[in-house]
Amino acid sequence: MLVGVLTGLVFLSLSIWIYLLAAHGGFWRARERLDGPPGGLEDWPPVVALVPARNEAEVLGKSLSTLLRQDYPGPFHVILIDDHSDDGTADVARRTAVDAGQDKRLAVMQSQPLPPGWAGKVWALSEGFRQVPAAMPDYGYLLLTDADIAHDRANLRRLVAKARSEDLDLVSQMVVLVSEGFWARLLIPAFVLFFQKLYPFAWVNDPKSSTAAAAGGCVLLDRRAIERIDGFQGLHDALIDDCTLAALIKRKGRDGGGRLWLGLTTAAESLRPYHGLKGIWDMVARSAYTQLRRSPVLLIGTVLAMAVIYWLPPIAALYGWIAGAPSILIAALAAWGLMLSAFLPTLRLYEQSFLLAPLLPLAGLMYSLMTVESAIAHWRGRGGAWKGRTRKTAEN
Repeated sequence: MLVGVLTGLVFLSLSIWIYLLAAHGGFWRARERLDGPPGGLEDWPPVVALVPARNEAEVLGKSLSTLLRQDYPGPFHVILIDDHSDDGTADVARRTAVDAGQDKRLAVMQSQPLPPGWAGKVWALSEGFRQVPAAMPDYGYLLLTDADIAHDRANLRRLVAKARSEDLDLVSQMVVLVSEGFWARLLIPAFVLFFQKLYPFAWVNDPKSSTAAAAGGCVLLDRRAIERIDGFQGLHDALIDDCTLAALIKRKGRDGGGRLWLGLTTAAESLRPYHGLKGIWDMVARSAYTQLRRSPVLLIGTVLAMAVIYWLPPIAALYGWIAGAPSILIAALAAWGLMLSAFLPTLRLYEQSFLLAPLLPLAGLMYSLMTVESAIAHWRGRGGAWKGRTRKTAEN
């Protein structure tokens, strides 16, 4: 009985991996990239960057200087929204602008207190958006970038050229995340792989597909697109604001659907360290259950699916070897091998050793536990947090 069930589950896992590699949007290839030489335009439209910042003094000096020093031929203005920081974030921003010789390019504003029902980051963006018409009435694009993101000098040109040349409503880059220490070297590339699997970039970038996603650290928005969705009001309570924004724009786009582009880049990077396993755990647990629409059914289904897809192959391979069950052993090793192959391109992107690839089942287990903890936090009446501020869930 047990052998029959295990055999069936192993072949199910193998079948899933065959499908994922062959027919799931080529997610694992990591081929949607935006980090080459920027294209040229005859007319470079005005751009306003919105930078929500709450207690970012530690990294802001480096990140903001890269934004202010963008080699952009058109008008460019930066609005930093200080969301009640208590570490001198606003002062650091002003000093950084002066040191970079770009104090006229930067405006620093204080956001109003967070209203009930709003997510912190979205409220900060909304506050900044209200100042855009006064700062640059004829702006053509909004750049939404986190306060911990460092950009190479050509990154804004690259984003605008991509948006203009392909008539896109939204262009988003998944920036390089810090991956120092064992857990970060394993879990950060795995996080990027799982995100690509959840939202295959080729499907996101297909106007005929309903799949929509963005990476919130770096998003360029066409003015017409943000006006069509009435600014940030429509995602006021979104903890996963980037994907909510992308879904709204794709649903309310021109001619029945907005045009998105989401890809990877090495031209922008996060400066935020994760401080070991706990830092990564907190990042994922903050919104994992929200990603499942706070559904216990989806939570159970996700954990079971992760068990079959990721945990089962190495466990079944060990059982097949010990019990002398060659069919189980071969199928389990084949599934594990396909899993390993799927992980390699993302490990190469992050310049990590291929020896980490067989440990993807461990990463799957850890992310499953993070998701369960996210659900427990929700059931206990705690919502997601942004920079140390926790928002209670709607039910409490």
